[in-house]
Amino acid sequence: MFRPTRILQAVLIALSTAGCATPTSQPPSSDTKPSNNATFQAPSPATAAITIKALPEPRSIQAGQSRSGRTQFFQLNGQLNEDIAAYAQEVAFARNIPQDLVIDLLQQAQYNETAAKLMRPTKGRIKRSWVTYRQRNVDPARIQGGVQFWQKHRLTLDRIAQDYGVPPSIIVAILGVETVYGKIMGDFKVLDALFTLGFAYPDNSRPERGQLFRDQLADLIELHHQGELDARIAQGSFAGAMGMSQFMPGSLIRYAVDGDGDGRIDLRNNPADAMASIANFLRAHGWEPGLPVFAPVALSTANKEMVDGGIYPKLNWAQLHHAGASVKGQAQNTGLWQQAKLGVVNLVDEPRNTTEYRLGTPNFFAITHYNRSYFYASSVADLASELAWQMGYGNPN
Repeated sequence: MFRPTRILQAVLIALSTAGCATPTSQPPSSDTKPSNNATFQAPSPATAAITIKALPEPRSIQAGQSRSGRTQFFQLNGQLNEDIAAYAQEVAFARNIPQDLVIDLLQQAQYNETAAKLMRPTKGRIKRSWVTYRQRNVDPARIQGGVQFWQKHRLTLDRIAQDYGVPPSIIVAILGVETVYGKIMGDFKVLDALFTLGFAYPDNSRPERGQLFRDQLADLIELHHQGELDARIAQGSFAGAMGMSQFMPGSLIRYAVDGDGDGRIDLRNNPADAMASIANFLRAHGWEPGLPVFAPVALSTANKEMVDGGIYPKLNWAQLHHAGASVKGQAQNTGLWQQAKLGVVNLVDEPRNTTEYRLGTPNFFAITHYNRSYFYASSVADLASELAWQMGYGNPN
C-alpha cells in the first residue's frame, strides 16, 4: 500500500518481534488499583533507535470554496464547476500531479448526504460531561479487548516502545478509543466524504473547516497518484480518517511508517504499521520518553484558574508551585517533569456541576494533537492506565 522507498525521506526501520521491555516498577499487589487521574510514568528507552518521520505540511490549496447545502458540483456536460476546476488546476500544479488525473478523480466523487449530516452543527448546546465521555471510552469492552490485543502483539509493542519511547499502553489505548482495535474503521468512501466536506461543509460560519477538508482531499489525490492507495475505493470515517489508527490522508503522508519491515505501510490490515505510526505521530508532536502523561500534583484554586484550553503547554513548575501546586506523596522522577512545560487540564461535567483538574505534561499535549479534546486525551490516558494494571504493571510500560 504505502511504499516507504517513495514517501519516507528518512531512515526507516524494520521492527522485528524480539525482546520484552523491562517494567519500571513491580506488578501491583491485588489490592492496589491505578488512580483514575493516571499519574503514571512512561518507560525510558536508552535513546530513540529510529529517525522520527515528520514531513513538512504543504501550502494550503487556495482555489475552491465551500457552501453549506450545495449539491451541484458539475455542469450539465459533466465538467467540473468553475471553482472546482480551479481547485483541480491548483492541486495538479502544487502537488506535481497530472491535471487529467485530478479531474478524473473529482468527477468520480459524489456528494454524501450522511457525511454532511453527521458534521452538521447540532441545534442547541449539548452539556459537556467528562464522566459520561470517560464511561463510554474506558469501558469493559475496550479494557478486555485491549488486554487481548496487547497480549497478541506484545513482542511488537515492546520493540516499538523501545524504539520510540511511547508505552505500549498508550498505543493500545489510542487504538481502542479510535476503532476498538480495528473493529470499527468506517465504511464511508473517503473520496466522497472529503469532497462533500471540502466543497459543501454544513456550516458557513466555519470556512476554515472546508479549507481543511479540501487540503485533505488534495493529500488523498496525491497518495493515489503515488500509487499508495486507490482513492476510488478507499474507505474510512465520515470525516475521511482511515485505518486502525484513523489517520487523515495528510497524516498518512507525513507520519505513517512501516512497522514490520515488509516494505509497505497498511494501516487498515497491518497492526504493526498502525502501532508504529501512532508512536511516530506522538513523537513528532512532542512526546518525551520518560515523562508521565499527568504530573502527580495537588492543584490549588489559583492553579485551576490557569486553564487556557490550548494544545501546547505554557506553564513552568516554578509558576505552578508558587501558586500553590504541590507534589503528591513520593512521586518518582519529579526532576524530569518539573523541567518540562506544563498545562492545567479541566475536565468539566456540566450535568453534575463538577470539574476535575489535572496537570498535563508535554505527553498529554502530544495526545491532543491526535484529537484536540481534553476529554479524548484524558480518556486515552485513563484507558492506558487501566490496561497496564490488567497486564500486571503498576505503571503502563
